[in-house]
Amino acid sequence: MLVDSHCHLDFPQLADGIEQIIALMRTNDVGCALCIGVTLEGLPGVLQLAETWPMLLATVGVHPEETGVREPTVEDLVDLAAHPRVVAIGETGLDYYWHKDSPEWQRERFRTHIRAARATRRPLVIHSREAAADTLRLMVEEGAAEVGGVMHCFTESWPVAKSALDLGFHISLSGIVTFKKALTVREVAGRVPLDRLLIETDSPYLAPVPYRGRTNQPAYVRHVAEEVARLRGLSYQQVADATTANFFNLFPEARTKVAQ
Repeated sequence: MLVDSHCHLDFPQLADGIEQIIALMRTNDVGCALCIGVTLEGLPGVLQLAETWPMLLATVGVHPEETGVREPTVEDLVDLAAHPRVVAIGETGLDYYWHKDSPEWQRERFRTHIRAARATRRPLVIHSREAAADTLRLMVEEGAAEVGGVMHCFTESWPVAKSALDLGFHISLSGIVTFKKALTVREVAGRVPLDRLLIETDSPYLAPVPYRGRTNQPAYVRHVAEEVARLRGLSYQQVADATTANFFNLFPEARTKVAQ
């Protein structure tokens, strides 16, 4: 089967059509999807999805782009991560594309998430946009390597990927890898060790070719797997098997939770 390691099924573009989304996942052999928390206020909706559908799991975190929301403490994240459907801390990280002044509050929020991950022994789901140097620096300073995790929707260069891999992190590729002009991402797709690679949709965003420009959904992760296979000279099944095994190795709790 396939696993979509990162999606936002609680977002308005998808929430009203969840039954059809689940049906299409099954049709396309997508047996699991990780629904990502981006605010504490929105977490109940994420958890409800994971409670309702056995093939869905959840994370808890506050996205680095989110302002004007409840700021999490380490204690908040630890308590919320005790929910039986939560397997990771995040989405967290740094985003200097939207916050070009490199705000210290964003860095402190990231530190809080890493500390919560270490306290819970849960992997991190990390977002980094135009902030690679600071992202890696804080990961080192806060000991993120102790728990590992995934650099989601990876769009940075191979040297950045190598640094993250050296810290024990996985690299997750989205539909961007199917875009012909995304040369940096496509290079990384060919170089990441197969046992450290994940695939995702980041639904409802970044739909892969041939759905580019439309609302994305977990069923489309199949196209990411197919393109990664083509770029690496592997069969689709090899990529599907490897990325699924990698997901369950990174999030070992997920295996029994999905089966329940």
